[in-house]
Amino acid sequence: MINDPIVEEIRKYRKEHAEQHGNDLKRIVEAFRKKELLSKRPLVNFGPKPLLKTNRAEQVAESVAPYSSE
Repeated sequence: MINDPIVEEIRKYRKEHAEQHGNDLKRIVEAFRKKELLSKRPLVNFGPKPLLKTNRAEQVAESVAPYSSE
């Protein structure tokens, strides 16, 4: 396995952050959400993507050339 110093540094900070919150995922996420709210950076939420009106299988079936036995 390749030892990447950047990956090791990220793992170190992630481990420290998790330990600060008792390795509890709910507390870790809550801390990130609080930090996000206090940030001056703009937040982007693209929301869910709309579903296509037609079924993808129908689109594929329509584009297939008819079978010829000749």
